Amino acid sequence: MVREYIARDPRTGLPIATGGRKTRKSTKKERTGPWLECTRQEILDLSTGEVDEVMVNWDGRRIGLSRVDAIHGLGRLKGGWADRAHASLLLALESDDSKVRVAALEVLPIVAEQRSDELFDWLSVLLDDDDVNVRKAASTCLEEAAPTFPSGVDSSLAQELRSSISARSEPAWRGLKALTETWPEVVCDHIDELLLIDDARLRRKASKLLRNIVQRAGAMGWDLISWALNDADAEVRRNASQTLASLSKKEPRIAIMLTERAILDSDEKVRNNALRAIRSMDTDDSRARNLIMNGARHSNAVVRRSCIEMLPMLLVEDKLRIVATELLQSETDPELKKMLTEMTYDASIEGTEDEKNAFLSPALPVPALEREVANAQGKAVGLENAPPQMPLLDAPSEDDVLDS
Repeated sequence: MVREYIARDPRTGLPIATGGRKTRKSTKKERTGPWLECTRQEILDLSTGEVDEVMVNWDGRRIGLSRVDAIHGLGRLKGGWADRAHASLLLALESDDSKVRVAALEVLPIVAEQRSDELFDWLSVLLDDDDVNVRKAASTCLEEAAPTFPSGVDSSLAQELRSSISARSEPAWRGLKALTETWPEVVCDHIDELLLIDDARLRRKASKLLRNIVQRAGAMGWDLISWALNDADAEVRRNASQTLASLSKKEPRIAIMLTERAILDSDEKVRNNALRAIRSMDTDDSRARNLIMNGARHSNAVVRRSCIEMLPMLLVEDKLRIVATELLQSETDPELKKMLTEMTYDASIEGTEDEKNAFLSPALPVPALEREVANAQGKAVGLENAPPQMPLLDAPSEDDVLDS
């Protein structure tokens, strides 16, 4: 039985968090076929060659099953039958008949879930088989086994990823991508090695997988993104910068540090990806605010525009006018100068009479008690509907004027 690997601290023995591996929900789907009508013993006898044929009723007719059919049925043998199924599969993998070897490779991932000893050694051998059909079956087997048995196929996967033959490399890359769902930390090890290769094609393909691990790989993933952002190839840096927006939601401080570097990149697409990451960040964070403020003085006009457009979200009106006035002194782009000029406009001072009046505070309402007293004294409250002969509430009386 294959046991799930748990990384543990050597001092305490407690499990170590390694990126949140996704638990495998179920075993691989068993192949269906006429061998389902056979008994377990018949499958064993036929798969080892002890008998040449077994007759069964299948799909309304009588058919004879061969050794290839029985090998496909080895996935049915579990529990106490697992050891015998494993031994039978080993015999099939070393068979001289290419069809038998192909069948053995097709059922290998299922049998390996019960017992995997030596199976992946044979897989690595058959990847270089003389028969093209066997090689193709071995590549497919590697793709299927990678997400479940990362340690068993580690060296074979690393070799096939680097193959110049697409029929061999593409299944390996698909297997590595599927591995991001179950063992992201293992994928990080492969990406780490691939980013050090001189072949830019391999570095580009490896950097595309960063999006699949950014949320699950933890610190290992952050390091890989950082290294990829320093790569000499622009496409590698673009792929890495596409992870920044997603990273900012999970690890905003790490994302800000990486974005500070990406926004200074010579490639326009890398800078645009960095800007998208900035827009998704929490602008209340002081480091994010500084990043936007510095970006408003960037040498590239596109970067300046994006950061200037975010200034009203960061600053209150008075502070915004001060900052916009400072930026106007060094800004050379006509459109950005127009945008900054609009930010410096103060309607309460420079606006029309109506705009200025809009900023005036309305008079406080007169309390009801004072209204009642004023009415009792024959005085009006306010100017509306007040008779010309009736004095206002706050107007001085003639006696008050004489006394003064």
